[in-house]
Amino acid sequence: MDALLAEVRACRACAVHLPLGPRPVVQAGASARLLLVGQAPSLTVHRTGVPWDDKSGEQLRRWLGVDRAVFYDSARIALMPMGYCYPGRGTSGDLPPRRECATLWHDKLLAQMPHIQLTLLIGQYAQRHFLGKTARANVTDTVEAFADYAPRFIPLPHPSPRNTGWFKHHPWFESDVLPALRERVRLALGA
Repeated sequence: MDALLAEVRACRACAVHLPLGPRPVVQAGASARLLLVGQAPSLTVHRTGVPWDDKSGEQLRRWLGVDRAVFYDSARIALMPMGYCYPGRGTSGDLPPRRECATLWHDKLLAQMPHIQLTLLIGQYAQRHFLGKTARANVTDTVEAFADYAPRFIPLPHPSPRNTGWFKHHPWFESDVLPALRERVRLALGA
């Protein structure tokens, strides 16, 4: 696993498309039992090199009911985005994740993590990639149908502070999804 992670972190496959240059951000361990697949690192994460080291990560850890020590324990939790480098800024937020990462690295990393019990699919890119044709028409419908993807997956919206309006308009997320999410995370981590 260490050699593969070194190879991933040295990747320059899409360097020409990255405004700040490549800085692949990933966390994985051969014994990980929980996998979080997100979008792509934020500008803050690009600067620190620590996955989910921003406001979205704070919200995500609250959703999961885990502290920073557990969250950043690669022996328990793997953090694998769809795009490993910051893609740059678009007109209404960050650009979509680059596709090269999933093609180059996902299967190789997943093959070295045979103990994954639960995969959290955060946002539309992860949901489309992993759920394929079983994903619903949009993130809202996919997240609302979260029970249909058990026991392997739980689809989630992005925990970005930019999504505050979405959370206000969909109170079922907090009342229905979050308790089930916390319980499944607890079971996956053996807590």
